[in-house]
Amino acid sequence: MAKIVDRLLLFVYSLSIGIASVIAILLLSGVIPPQLGNLDERKLWTAALTVAIILFLLSLRFIYVSFRRDRQSQTTIDQRTEYGDIQISVETIENLCLKAVSRFRGVSDLKSRVKVTESGLDITIRAVVEGDMSIPGLTSDMQKAVHDHLEEITGIPVSNVSVYIANVAASPAFKSRVE
Repeated sequence: MAKIVDRLLLFVYSLSIGIASVIAILLLSGVIPPQLGNLDERKLWTAALTVAIILFLLSLRFIYVSFRRDRQSQTTIDQRTEYGDIQISVETIENLCLKAVSRFRGVSDLKSRVKVTESGLDITIRAVVEGDMSIPGLTSDMQKAVHDHLEEITGIPVSNVSVYIANVAASPAFKSRVE
């Protein structure tokens, strides 16, 4: 929700800066005459001060947002051992998943996604398989291989391994060479 509000504020901020820039260009180029009456100058000064304060407050908000760390995107998984702390990046775990799955024949175009949950790692593997493979057997073997490999290597519990078969590729047909 905060991201939507920040995007809306950024839109309003950009629009305000754009309008202020156009007005400044028109005033400086002489298209709009700068001479106004006494009453109009007071109203214009009050409006300009109000807009300046709002733009300053929006600027402070965007400075805060740019320096704030996003707490929801966890890039490492922290573990404590008797010797100290261990941090393993999510990218490392994704690469370990790909390594475990790449050992299977007939599997290509691999991608992995890791989510950290309270019960453990939630892993999704996307793959393309050859057409002559048994998909239920292959995916079951892939799930077990990823689960066992990750728990053995990292010591982090794996709660779920989902395998998404994106497509079935045609098996390569080898033509025999006759001489």
